[in-house]
Amino acid sequence: MSRAPKQAQGAAPEPTSELPPVAILCGGRGARLHEHTREIPKALVEIGGQPILWHVVRLCAAQGFRRFVLCTGYLGEQIKEFAATNTWPEPIEIECLNTGESTATGGRVGAAADRLGDGTFVVAYADGLADIRLSELVDTHRDQGALATMTVVQPRSQFGVASLDAADRVTGFAEKPPLDRWVNGGFFCFEPNVLDYLSEASPLEGEPLRALAADDQLQAYRHTGFWECMDTYKDAVALNDHWARGDAPWAIWEERSATVGAGE
Repeated sequence: MSRAPKQAQGAAPEPTSELPPVAILCGGRGARLHEHTREIPKALVEIGGQPILWHVVRLCAAQGFRRFVLCTGYLGEQIKEFAATNTWPEPIEIECLNTGESTATGGRVGAAADRLGDGTFVVAYADGLADIRLSELVDTHRDQGALATMTVVQPRSQFGVASLDAADRVTGFAEKPPLDRWVNGGFFCFEPNVLDYLSEASPLEGEPLRALAADDQLQAYRHTGFWECMDTYKDAVALNDHWARGDAPWAIWEERSATVGAGE
């Protein structure tokens, strides 16, 4: 059963035919999720009874993105079967591309080059959820004119933080506050020339992004809303808890259903 977010962040944008294709990186083994991924790929670990990949696709589709390339690897046939047999509410096109079991994330993007056309394209990880407005990411990318735009987020501390005064008296506590640093949030917008920075062995998060930054070709898009990455079993439990409480801010397709149901 789907559940509406507890706090909607505004209605999801209406679909547009001008949005670029989306490559979703779903070839990893999910080694730190071994409780789930011995027999299924990480992208098929379920959140609220549906694979996390389903959530990522619907997050994009609800905002008008229609063409998807799933860059598979480890147990990729299972992802291909899921994509082919699942009934998607939105009119979308999904192609599964086997990019190899050991290929790095940068190499997976490069392998999908022929499927992404000769224009702007979006890249997302299959293990990250956010209430991100992807059309704003695309607009920021096009306005700034860099080859690449990377969503950056401020993750929360794992721990509560104590506030101290000059005499080391504890003056209060903050429960898992946002950190004051920005990290890669896993949603990108690229121009085709980014492919020149990639190789089969290069993790996208490593040398390609560093080289783009060194060439002044990497723009940041700051996302300050909800963001969570499913990296460990604990993360999967936390996301399932969000869903069970009806507090799933990434489920922006529920916002549109509520708006339509209200006749707005």
